[in-house]
Amino acid sequence: MTQSPIFVKTHDLLLWLLPQTAKFPREQRFALTQAVQQTAMRLHEKLIEAGMTQGAERRARLREADVALVKLKSYLRLCEEMKLLTMRQYEHVARLAMEVGKLLGAWLTKENQTCRVA
Repeated sequence: MTQSPIFVKTHDLLLWLLPQTAKFPREQRFALTQAVQQTAMRLHEKLIEAGMTQGAERRARLREADVALVKLKSYLRLCEEMKLLTMRQYEHVARLAMEVGKLLGAWLTKENQTCRVA
């Protein structure tokens, strides 16, 4: 069975992000690190939930995933501005987040079109 590209990209994002944030200085671990990690995990969870539901519930989970992605991007930018991520690291993780966003946007569009047809 092949996994949907959004799940592969989100997995790649988590696989890179979790170890990187674990390296943040101790004073950041209980605020920013925790927020980044929890938001990234929430994004992944909402996508899984969306994949297991249909109709209005699926669209709700996708919108929740979209909100989590926006929050994650904001936190990542803050990490770079605070010099917790190098510019190169930030560019890498921002690219991963952008790819997830494109796939999520396509999924949302498809679901919204399906809703209008039904």
